[in-house]
Amino acid sequence: MAIQKTDRIWHNGKFIKWEDANIHVMSHVVHYGSSVFEGIRCYETKSGPAIFRASEHMQRLLDSSKIYRMEIDYSREQLVQAMVDLVSTNGVWPGYVRPIVFRGYGEAGVNPIHCPIEVYIVNFPWGKYLSKGGDEGVDVCVSSWTRIAPNTLPAMAKSGANYMNSQLIKMEAIANGYVEGIALDANGLISEGSGENLFLVHKGKLLTAPIANSVLPGITRDSTIQIARDLKIEVVEPGASNTKGAMQVSGEVIPGGQFIFAGALYSPGAGPMQPVNLSKKNSISFWTKGDGNTYTLLVLTASRNGQNGEAPAMTSFTAAPEWKQYTFPFSTFETDGSDLSGIGFLRAQEAGKFQFEIDELEIK
Repeated sequence: MAIQKTDRIWHNGKFIKWEDANIHVMSHVVHYGSSVFEGIRCYETKSGPAIFRASEHMQRLLDSSKIYRMEIDYSREQLVQAMVDLVSTNGVWPGYVRPIVFRGYGEAGVNPIHCPIEVYIVNFPWGKYLSKGGDEGVDVCVSSWTRIAPNTLPAMAKSGANYMNSQLIKMEAIANGYVEGIALDANGLISEGSGENLFLVHKGKLLTAPIANSVLPGITRDSTIQIARDLKIEVVEPGASNTKGAMQVSGEVIPGGQFIFAGALYSPGAGPMQPVNLSKKNSISFWTKGDGNTYTLLVLTASRNGQNGEAPAMTSFTAAPEWKQYTFPFSTFETDGSDLSGIGFLRAQEAGKFQFEIDELEIK
């Protein structure tokens, strides 16, 4: 559907004319895809226009911005009010609201830090996304393109860069005579469409892919799950009860050897965390589930990372068959107070395969 012009656009706290909403070709977002955004429906009701779950959408926009280190000068409440004011000013509903945050004109190069943050909100008429109208279905295919793995680009963020992957899925589907493509994740499990979450009704149950399958935590997805549960319909996220959206650690011990997994601190769905200064932290906490074996948790710091002869701090835990939370005060490790640069897991015993999972790891 062609974009229909409206009167005003909200930009950095002010209304501007539609035709004045321009950016320079050398803006960072044009070259490196440095944007996060939301897509929100505004419905017509008996009492007037209603923006669908406005607060939740704006919170996700702020969360996406935080992941990409974009500092926004507006609160969630201010952004919600800006949407309301824009819809009222334009008088356009039912329709669509598109808030977008991006890095503008500043410096050339990949590093975005010195490029200004621009915030726009646009609203305009837009009909149904897939079908032309009514309740008819559409033909879809399974795409040959997979969704981005969590440790490449964070699927938890609704970023413009992620939608390059969506464009490949969409274009391939259309080229092959379909309306939409269904993407699998890096493990070959169902993830989502190019621009929507997926649900399947099976034997009276509602199935949907868990967030761990490189799925955007959709606001409509959340609403569908809530409504289903209110109606006493069982919602199943295949694999979620086993993985909790966790980071899985697996490997094989070889005779006379040991296995070590080490790397940057990992926050499920949000990608690697930055080094943490332990002088202001008290403990490390996480949930784990596994094969019942005992493992050693290694705490690597800037000065005790095993590379300069100083052994990392360590303690042990058991990955029981059921989920269990562990909290270890940093006093347990006798850490030196320098930056925490990574974690590791060690198991040294008889040969054999092993696997356990870590979730909700927090530094407190």
